[in-house]
Amino acid sequence: MINVDNIFSHELIGLETKIVQSTNPEIIGLNGRIVNETKSMFTINTKKGAKTIAKNTNNWEFTVDGKSIEIEGTKIAKRPFDRIGGKT
Repeated sequence: MINVDNIFSHELIGLETKIVQSTNPEIIGLNGRIVNETKSMFTINTKKGAKTIAKNTNNWEFTVDGKSIEIEGTKIAKRPFDRIGGKT
C-alpha cells in the first residue's frame, strides 16, 4: 500500500499532484492527476487538458491518505522502472 514513507518505490501514475515550486513561475499551482510518466516528464490531466511537465525543474506535492509530501523533482527524475525497483 502506498504511503508518504514509501512513495518513491511506487507507481505515481494515477496520483493527484500539484507543482509547489518551479523555475517557471507560470506553472506554480498547476495540479491534476498523473496520467503518464517518463524518465524526465509527467503528463498531468488538468482542468484545461493534458500538460506535459518536466520533473527535475519543479517541486511536486502528492497527497496520499490525507497526508501531503513535497518531493524535489530531481529525486524522481528517473525511469519509473528504476525508481520502483528501489534505486532512489
